[in-house]
Amino acid sequence: MFKASIITLFPEAFPGVLGVSLIGKALRDGLWALETTQLRDFGQGPHKNVDDTPAGGGAGMVLRADVAAAAIDSIESNDRPVIYLSPRGKQLSQKMVQEWAAGPGVILFCGRFEGLDERVIEARGMQEVAVGEAVLAGGEAAAMVLLEACVRLIPGVLGNETSTVEESFSDGLLEHGQYTRPREWEGRTIPDVLTSGDHAKVEAWRKAERERITRARRKD
Repeated sequence: MFKASIITLFPEAFPGVLGVSLIGKALRDGLWALETTQLRDFGQGPHKNVDDTPAGGGAGMVLRADVAAAAIDSIESNDRPVIYLSPRGKQLSQKMVQEWAAGPGVILFCGRFEGLDERVIEARGMQEVAVGEAVLAGGEAAAMVLLEACVRLIPGVLGNETSTVEESFSDGLLEHGQYTRPREWEGRTIPDVLTSGDHAKVEAWRKAERERITRARRKD
């Protein structure tokens, strides 16, 4: 079973959006598991400090390597990757979540402040992952994005399994536009091919649209 272990200063943020709709139902039905670890429990001194000033000077605070390592080491890994949600990380992709969804799960470290001591990232072989080219206040929201992308691919979570195949990024292309009733709305009509009943033409149109949209929006 896919298990997500989350290290965070704000365990109360979870499950959040992961507890609603089909993702939440799957959690309650035991199709996947979620646990949180309070980073503060591994803090140093009477005040359970988890951070300190950056070496070399600068603004803000940095999460300590010894504290982070103690939290990570407290979790049974079971060959799960340890992922640090970081804006400098590799951009999250459908290929990445497909690989994780097919495995035993993930361990997610939610950063705060100016980031995490580089030494623990190296020592624990953490994978740095970003969910976009923007800086967040912490890694909790990013963790939810990553987990929702993974969990929806677990067999039995979604009602229609084909919906996870025929969608954006599944084959490197963005998804085609979708239409439904009414057939005409504010002078705009559904493309005739989609109501023609000719499945071959529909598939050809959709493929052409996916290629057109991908060329226009993902020039890379």
